[in-house]
Amino acid sequence: MRTRRPIAAPGSAAPPGRRRDAAAAAPDGATLPPAPPQAGRCAGTAARRRAGSAAQPDPGLPAARPQPLLPAPPGPLLPAPPPLLPTPAAALLPAPPAWARAGLDALSAAHPELARIERTVGPLPWRSRPPGFPGLLRAICGQMISDRAAAVIFARLAALPGALEPAGLLQLDDAALCGVAGLSRPKAAHARALATAALDGRLPLDALPDMTDAEALAALCAVRGLGRWTAQVHLLFAEGRPDLFPEGDLALAAALAHLRELPARPTPRVLAAEAENWRPFRSLAARLLWHWWRHATGRAAMDPTADA
Repeated sequence: MRTRRPIAAPGSAAPPGRRRDAAAAAPDGATLPPAPPQAGRCAGTAARRRAGSAAQPDPGLPAARPQPLLPAPPGPLLPAPPPLLPTPAAALLPAPPAWARAGLDALSAAHPELARIERTVGPLPWRSRPPGFPGLLRAICGQMISDRAAAVIFARLAALPGALEPAGLLQLDDAALCGVAGLSRPKAAHARALATAALDGRLPLDALPDMTDAEALAALCAVRGLGRWTAQVHLLFAEGRPDLFPEGDLALAAALAHLRELPARPTPRVLAAEAENWRPFRSLAARLLWHWWRHATGRAAMDPTADA
């Protein structure tokens, strides 16, 4: 049931929410203060009216000319095309030399699992490193890190004046070798030990190619910081020796496990024993396994020119 509002007596204040004429409500010609804003539906209506009046154009100004719309692109927007794949490694690197190609063919004929590698991922590109002192520096850069990271560090090292010569490297301090090139302090110490051994004759770099594998490994491993893996990788890539196998290389173990679908990677001892079956071309078998692992991990597409 609705309740009727009381009618205000002359001279009294208007009840809340009731509209009255200001002149009639003012006693003896006095001016009433402005009423507070009404709440609820009345207040919202008043606000909309004020907004509508503010939005009306000024009749004294010319009407605004409507802005033309930008033309829509023809047809639906398509996603950007995928980036082009890098050129395959075989097109960027030389093919194996004749002796290596003959050895690869012999391995493939005797070991079907090795023959599967080139059939699946393509011909083996021939990767090499510089001989002598620069190649050994490259091997030191690759100790215990990925090959991509080692390539970046070696590029910075090679850009330092004199770094690829034993006497010039000894002139560089840790700020250059570690701060600029990015060598760790132990690797900087190994590089200096290598340079010192090359200068004082303890490591006859010019005589290395004439040594047997065992003699060359012994000469290199006598230098502080040059372990068996570093010496093997250097002789394999820098001198192209045909029958060396770095049994401690994790990538080789992972590659063989992936190729044979083994549940775990073989240990260095097991890997060395398995490599005996690939004589006298163990280096070529290692190259094939690295080739397989690069494709299995996608590294061949990312950086086809990097070695190992």
